Amino acid sequence: MKPLRYLCPLFFAVLSAPTLAADADAGLLAVKALGSVNGRALACAETKLAARAKELMLAHAPKTQRFGSAYEEATQEAFLAQTRAAGTCPDATGLTHKLNQLALQLADTLPVAAK
Repeated sequence: MKPLRYLCPLFFAVLSAPTLAADADAGLLAVKALGSVNGRALACAETKLAARAKELMLAHAPKTQRFGSAYEEATQEAFLAQTRAAGTCPDATGLTHKLNQLALQLADTLPVAAK
């Protein structure tokens, strides 16, 4: 039989697994929302806002295919939707506000890893 000290890390890992999955799902939703803002910003030639969205993505999202694909797909969908809506770009203030909200949400769900 293994000593208790070897079982404790496994026990805590099992208990925290649902929490980690919920955090990843919340983080994935935030990344999708970030991609959506990025797509609208790109379609509306708001390059500074698009650059900020990309910076937030790179700073917070795990470097995995799942998160990268979610961001890219949301960006493409929002870009196409915005270009099809011909001439109805949201104002930069509204997009900035949304980015600020997402920055706070990302800080909670996907904090920047210490280097």
